[in-house]
Formats: sequence, structure tokens, C-alpha cells
Amino acid sequence: MSGELGQPQEGPSHSGLYLPNPEGNEAEVQRSVNQRVGTPRRRSWIQNVLEQITDSPRRCSTPLEVVPVAVLAVQRYLLEGEPRDMEPKPPLYCYDVTISDGVFREKCYLDPSLNFLVYKNILKVGIEVKISRVSCIYNEKRLGQVILCIDNVHCGEPLDSISLEIPFRNRAHREIPERPLRGGKSHYLALWNNEDPYGDIWLSNKQPEEHNFNNIRIISLSHLEMTWSNIRNFPALLVRILHKSKLRYYGKPNKKMIEPYQTFLEVADSSGTVSVIMWNALCPEWYKSLHVGLVLLLQDYSIKKSHPFRMQPLPVDPQIKLISTMEICLNLRNPPTNIIIIPEKQVKPEWRLPKLNHRFVTRSELDDMPENSICDVIGILVFVGRVQRSKKKESREDFWSYRWIHIADGTSKKPFIVELFSTSQPEVFENIYPMAHFTCTQLKVVRNDTQVPELLYLTTTNESRMFITGHRGQPYTNDTKNANRRSTSQAARRESQSQERDGEPRDNGPVSSQCCHTTSASLSPPKKKRALQGPCAKQIPVPQPETSAQRKGSKPDMPITFQRRESTRTGCIGKARKTISGKWESQMWREKKFGLIDHLRYSCIYPESIPRRFVLEHRNFLTQQYNSQPAKYIPQEGRPPNLYDFKSALVLGHFEVTILGLNHEIAISVAFLPEYSPEDVRTSQIDTLLTCMNYSCVFPQELTGNDRFQGPKTVTGDIIKAATELDKVHIVGILDICNLGNGKTEVYLHKIYRPDKTS
Repeated sequence: MSGELGQPQEGPSHSGLYLPNPEGNEAEVQRSVNQRVGTPRRRSWIQNVLEQITDSPRRCSTPLEVVPVAVLAVQRYLLEGEPRDMEPKPPLYCYDVTISDGVFREKCYLDPSLNFLVYKNILKVGIEVKISRVSCIYNEKRLGQVILCIDNVHCGEPLDSISLEIPFRNRAHREIPERPLRGGKSHYLALWNNEDPYGDIWLSNKQPEEHNFNNIRIISLSHLEMTWSNIRNFPALLVRILHKSKLRYYGKPNKKMIEPYQTFLEVADSSGTVSVIMWNALCPEWYKSLHVGLVLLLQDYSIKKSHPFRMQPLPVDPQIKLISTMEICLNLRNPPTNIIIIPEKQVKPEWRLPKLNHRFVTRSELDDMPENSICDVIGILVFVGRVQRSKKKESREDFWSYRWIHIADGTSKKPFIVELFSTSQPEVFENIYPMAHFTCTQLKVVRNDTQVPELLYLTTTNESRMFITGHRGQPYTNDTKNANRRSTSQAARRESQSQERDGEPRDNGPVSSQCCHTTSASLSPPKKKRALQGPCAKQIPVPQPETSAQRKGSKPDMPITFQRRESTRTGCIGKARKTISGKWESQMWREKKFGLIDHLRYSCIYPESIPRRFVLEHRNFLTQQYNSQPAKYIPQEGRPPNLYDFKSALVLGHFEVTILGLNHEIAISVAFLPEYSPEDVRTSQIDTLLTCMNYSCVFPQELTGNDRFQGPKTVTGDIIKAATELDKVHIVGILDICNLGNGKTEVYLHKIYRPDKTS
């Protein structure tokens, strides 16, 4: 090896340990390291462990020396089932962990018994770990290779910085595209869900190209619908993309498909609209390049009957015929589909391709829209909740990723409240922040007017798309209604930015309650909008529907204590607020609390779950704080700020509610984060503590004349006083359980009701 490059070079060129003459290769690399760096010779701990384990007859070993190593990557993939496994199993996801000892990097296989460390966010990138037990797996398909397996590991604290200049010990570990260590799968999955494209197999370099249409026979969709069953070789299709669905991953351990993906495109010409299904390896090649509004020339496709249970999105233009009897199939083979993107400047008027139409609505119009209506929205983000996950099925390891957001458009005092699921756009989903211009299409209305407060929010559909990069070049820019509202959105942005600069937080706007992440402005009028950042899963005044995987119902219990806790504000900018304290205990609790069998204490609120006010200067830091952990280590830019440095957006802090079991043997203390809205006058609807807890909100009494609304201190006193209503009352409690990782668990009081009454 040459020593002229100024850094260590890779060793053997195969995955794992190359057994023939390993010492000679390692020594050569080590000499190269010493020559370049000019430091005393330092042996690689990874190399030592590999030599030790390959000499062990049992292929497992405890390292002679346990030293800390850094975690650079945690990558997930589906492991194929063994041939002897006759019965299908649920998907078994495995993890490859890349570590660095300061001399070499090595990709290791994490024993599945340790997968829980990833699930609980304990094993993650950027931390220091100590590996105390290792084993090896031989790759029987390639001679002389071994995979290092982590069998026991202790996870430590995050490191200030990790060098990315450390080379892999094996060149195969840096080959492109990256390949998992085990199984026949050709790619990694996104770390936290299956909908997001992840890794270097996903291309985005397909560009429009001018095409010569001479000697090309084109057929209309309506004509194809009538004749496809009698045609052997189908003519070309010239269509525009109207909708694009998120990705669907259908991989299973017992099915040997290299890239088992599927996505739907809704395309149209002048005669109708039809579904196009893109299959398997064609998805990584084309998915990120096919955008709504593009014109495509499709050749060498196949056709099949439509799936009877799939619902196509309705065309915005009712004059376009919806073709639901057939589906166009695009695949890499059988036959190999030919896809060409036609530049817009080459599109001729005589083709009569449909224009994109949208269903943009304002917030003031949303109140009159019926349930399940489809609409598009645009505005300024004023709240961004943290990324959360919910299980698709209890027996599976598959999750949905979602977050809650608020969008203000200046037409109402209320924002759009959106349940934003991942739409296979991680570059958008993971980079949204308060004060950004945001557009989302194909949203469905969810409402329940009989609930108090009424339930009204929007949720994404299979065809929803998000945009945050500004208006220029986006497919909706020609919509006459995006054009009339730009000035409103820009004014809202200027108002929000100017108020951020004045530095003094307003506490007269509601803030959401439990388990979210990035937050933004209040629900107060535009002139009082504040950009916030912080954690909350439930936005008020619109409560979220319950998720069975997160709700736990208790037996009828009795609330015994009700105590206000001040949220920690150490290191906050600006004046420290006065502590507002309040406490109530029942006589029964005073008698029983020292004789309990168990007292479960879950009332702690961790700093990462306190809503924070957004500061544009620290956008990247705050965005990372409230996203899921990345699969690969990302170096920090400069010295990161402390989360405590950002002002809390909580007005009332939070309350600790202690509930005693009916047998007076077990008690549980949980957190209650009430919403405080001094500008909402619907006090006749929410007038008891029981109702307040049901909706996690506080609406103080409206005063007459020149008096003002009650302040937080008065409201807190009223809540404590009202707690006596529930003394010796049997209730059923529903709790939200939030696992923050690193052994941190928060439990929130979601709702309580009396068992003799409906909730």
C-alpha cells in the first residue's frame, strides 16, 4: 500500500475477515496509519477481537479488553427465512451496526435478542458503547469470510463528535450500493417505517428528454379500455400524472424478492384516468423522479383487471372519465417497461392532456365541509409535533410514522390541524419547521360535531403529497385560488417573524399537551401568533382520536391527590417566571398512602416533552430534536445549544394526578397537561374538572366590563379547588403511555369518566 494519501487505507476487499494471511494485511495497514498520522503504533481493537474470535473453537468469545467504540450507523433490513422454515413467520427485521474504534470502521450484525435496544432508542448513532460479548457467522457462499456479531453491549452517553474519516477495515463495507451483511436482500429499509425510500438504491436523476414521436402509435385510454383484452402488443400511452401514492413494501421472509415495492400513479389523457402500478425494482429506479404533473410516454407495459377492493381517488374534474375496469402494470421485466418523461415545452395543445386541478380550501371554509371530503391546504406552519409511531398490527413489527401539525392561512383565528403520516417523502417530513410555507394535497376531513369541543381535523390519504420548498415550479402554482392567498400567507409569516424578534413570549395562546415535538404558533388571532417548538401529541381545542395501542384503561379508581408541578425552566432565556404552586389531598389519601403495596410514579415530564418556542436561528437543532433518530451519524455544526435554552411554551406547567385503586393497595401518579385558552368563551360547555380532564383543556370564566380574563395563577387555583369534586368518586381512567427511549417513559392522563355515565 502507498502511504501518500494522508489517511489509513482499507484492508481486505471482502466482507468480514479475510482469513488467508490476515496478520500480513493488518500489519501493512497499521504501518500505513503510523506513517501518515505520525503517532505511536496503535492496534485496532476491532482487528484484535476478530483475530481472537477466529481462533476460538466455539466461534464466540469475551474480548480480552473491552474498550469504548463509537456507533456510526444502525441500519435495518428484512432477513430471509431459512429453507427449513415451513410455516410463514411475521417479518423478522435485523440490524447492522457500524462501529468505529478510532483506527477502523466495521459493520457488525446485531443479535436479534438485542433488537429491543433499537426499538427503545437506547442503541442509536452518535453514542459510545462497550461490546462485552461477540460471536461470528461464516458466510458459506464466499470462502474465508466471517461476520462479527454483537451478542452483548452496554450503551453509553452521546459523544461530542465522531470522525467520519476513519476507513472501513474491508472495502466491501463501503461499496455502493450498500448491502446488508446477511440474507439475500439487496438493500436496507428506512429505520423506523417501511414507507420511506432509504439508501443509495433510490435514484432521483431521471430528467425529461425531448422525444421524436414519428412512427409511434399512441392509443387513448378509453379506446384501450374497450380493446385491451383482444390486443397482444399494446400501443404507447401519452398521459399526465395526476396523483402519486406513497410506497408500499410487501416483503416477507419466505418470499425471495429483491426489491418488493409497489406504488400507484393515477394518470390521465383527454379520454379518461386510470391507475398505473409500478412494481419491484422499477420503484427504486423511478419513484423519486416521477412527480405529479409530469407527462409520460409509456411503452411495453402490461394490463390486468383492476383489484375489486381498491378505491381510486376521484378526479378533480368531473368531466374526466374514471376507468376502473383495468390497471396498467409497469415492471422491469415481463415485459421491460420503457418510461420517458416528456418536457412540458414539447407538450402540444392538440394532445388535450388534462391540466392539474386542486381542491384548495381556506380554514374559514373547512367548518362547512362534510366528513371524508378531500381537500388541499396551504399556509404557514405554526406548530410541528414530534414524530411518533403506531403499530400497524399488534403481532407485527411494522409501524406507521406520523406527526401533528398546525397550518395558519390568515382566514380564521383557528389553524388547520393535520394528522400528517409519512408520505414517502422523508426529505420533507423530517425537515418541516414552524414559520415555513407548507402545502399538503389530498387530505381527508375527519369530524364529529356532537363532541365537545367538536372534533375537526385533516388526515393524509394514500395520495397525499407535501411541499415546503416554496411555490416556484410546484404543480399547484397555476391554481387561481394559491395565487389569491399568497399575500395573506406572506403577511402571516412577517407577523410571526416580527413577533419572534421582540423576544418576549406571549402566554395568551393555547399550547398542545402530551407527547409531541416541534411546536409553533397559538390558536389566537393572526396578530398574536407565536412560533413555538415542543412536544405534544394532542392539539387543543380539537382532541385526537384514541389509538388502542397507546391507551390503557384502568379499573374504576378514585382520584386522591391533585398537585401542580412547575415545568423545569433552568437556563431559559429572559425573566424567570414566578412559580405557581397548588396542592390538594383527600383525607383518604393521608390515611392510606403509607400502607400501599405499590405506588407507580409516572408524573415526571422530561425536558424533551416540554413545548418550546421556535427560534429560526437554531432551526436545524430543533428539527433534529423532534425527529426520529437517523440511521447514520450526522456531525453537529458547531457547538449545539442546550434544549433548556429555549423558552417553554407551557402556561400552566403540568399537574400530577394520583389515583388510588378500589382495594386501596395500589396507586398511580400520572401527568396531566391542561390546555389554557383565555380567549375561548365556551365556558358553558366545559365547567367541571371532570370535563376539563376529558378534553385536556381549561376555558376560564369570561369577565364582564373592563375586567380581563383570569390569569394562569387564578386558573390554577380554580383547578385545585375543583379537584374536590372528585373526592371519593369512582372513575375509569384512560392513560397515554409514551416511550421516549433511553429508559424514559411518560404516562399522561388522557381521559377519565364515571363508570355509570358514558364518556
